[in-house]
Amino acid sequence: MSVDPMAYEAQFFGFTPQTCMLRVYIAFQDYLFEMMLVVESVILKKLDGFPDCKISPFQIRKSTEKFLLFLKEHFDKLFSKMEEVLLQLVLNIPKNVLLPEDKVHEQYPYTKEQFQALQDEIHQLQQQYRAEASAGQALRAELEEQKAVRAELEKILQWFDGLDNICREHGTSNFKESFAFLTQNSKKLQDVLKDVEEKSKKIKKHDRLL
Repeated sequence: MSVDPMAYEAQFFGFTPQTCMLRVYIAFQDYLFEMMLVVESVILKKLDGFPDCKISPFQIRKSTEKFLLFLKEHFDKLFSKMEEVLLQLVLNIPKNVLLPEDKVHEQYPYTKEQFQALQDEIHQLQQQYRAEASAGQALRAELEEQKAVRAELEKILQWFDGLDNICREHGTSNFKESFAFLTQNSKKLQDVLKDVEEKSKKIKKHDRLL
């Protein structure tokens, strides 16, 4: 088997020439084995007509295998020559032939240095794209965070609006006065709550004494 990858031929045919030759070899070999089995079965049937024949089926099988080995050795030699001819003259694309899909390389030829420079530029562009994608992701995350902060600020503004409305209902329009009013009312509520707690403790103490 040839070790040449023959990549250009594989591009044209859709398969490697070596793969084609291997399949042909396997097909011929299978046919050879089947043929020998048929020959063996015919010989055995013929021997059934000669009861006095002292040749056993085991001897026939050994002879068949020996003959098959002989045929296979000669077949391998012949196939090796046939493979060489087919790979060189039939399944080979000459060096001066250019496939239609590769005509663009003829129109726009590139040296190894130019191709390497192009590869480097592509690699650099890929890195820039990854950096921009990462920055875009960070900006989107920051935008989501700003939306959450804005929502909280709107809640606070709504709370202040509600607070301002309550203060207006009680006749205080200035924010400082409103805050002082709320603080004063809160203190009163705390005093009332403290008084209720003390009375509750006294009632519980009185109940225990009874």
